[in-house]
Amino acid sequence: MIRTVPVGLGDRAYDVVIGPGLLDKAGEQIAPVLGKRKRVAIVTDSNVGEHHGERLAVSLEKAGVAVDVITIPPGEESKSFEGLQDLSDQLLALGLERGDQIVAFGGGVVGDLAGFAAAIYKRGIDFVQVPTTLLAQVDSSVGGKTAIDTPRGKNLIGAFHQPRLVLADLDVLCTLPARELACGYAEIIKYGLLGDFAFFEWLETNVRAVLDRDVDALVRAVGRSVQMKAEIVAEDEKEAGRRALLNLGHTFGHAIEAEMGFGDALKHGEAVGVGMAQAFRFSAKQGLCSSQDAVRAEAAIKAAGLPTTMADVRAEPFSADALVAHCGQDKKAEGGKLTFVLVRGIGDAFVAKDVDREALKAFLLEEGAI
Repeated sequence: MIRTVPVGLGDRAYDVVIGPGLLDKAGEQIAPVLGKRKRVAIVTDSNVGEHHGERLAVSLEKAGVAVDVITIPPGEESKSFEGLQDLSDQLLALGLERGDQIVAFGGGVVGDLAGFAAAIYKRGIDFVQVPTTLLAQVDSSVGGKTAIDTPRGKNLIGAFHQPRLVLADLDVLCTLPARELACGYAEIIKYGLLGDFAFFEWLETNVRAVLDRDVDALVRAVGRSVQMKAEIVAEDEKEAGRRALLNLGHTFGHAIEAEMGFGDALKHGEAVGVGMAQAFRFSAKQGLCSSQDAVRAEAAIKAAGLPTTMADVRAEPFSADALVAHCGQDKKAEGGKLTFVLVRGIGDAFVAKDVDREALKAFLLEEGAI
């Protein structure tokens, strides 16, 4: 069962292909979008390379594509200035030309880093996304956002650079640890929470099927998530308006991640889980949505084994002032005013562009910060 979702961006349009068994067909899918030299540099991490790297390389070579492989260390720490410098140097050492391409083969870290390198390498070369985590398949591989982290915040240095193709092979999720699968589910349920109540209800009933890797459930969950993102990206590519809705939970989540150092102690999807629950609780506190909706949203997030409070991710209390400061560094902030994605109910998110700092701090104190 293969599903193709187009991302409509005019002459930069591309397809997101979703389904099982795509890795062995990757060569015939990728070769048509390559230049005349048919040369790629696969950028992957050591974990993905060990499990699936040979299959991708063989498939490309069978299609007449010349392949080089660059392996980076796994983990969010690679999304740094140092990681970008090292990757760029390796690409230059290979003599990659502007007509060649990068294949980002991994989770969100690989996709973000390799995509940003593609955006700036010799002023920009094309790339293909082959995401290997559920989170990357439903979120970071689609839409052209590429970036690295800094100590001041997540994804603050980057570029919009759309891929030529996205191949989301559901079979590779079989080797994905349960924790990573739950992180991807956080981004799936986000789409229901921000704009599709019927999808949210379906997820409430089918959470186990998705997390148990049922192929039909995955095709529906991944396909609907990608479809929603593709529609929003086609309307608002560079996040000038509606695309900001895709950041539901991310302002809270990124602040918590920044305080915890963007390491393995807290995965991005877990931070988003907490952030979405906080966005609903804060909205209820401000009288924007009902407390019943906040409770229901939190229960659905928790049903996937995701954290929903700051105490779930760290015993030591967070600093309310530090969290507010991180929120002020958010890319959506304008004129020094705090911007959040808040909700009027499940499936009804909106962008609030002037959130009161004192109200936010009071909420964080109630949430257990000090």
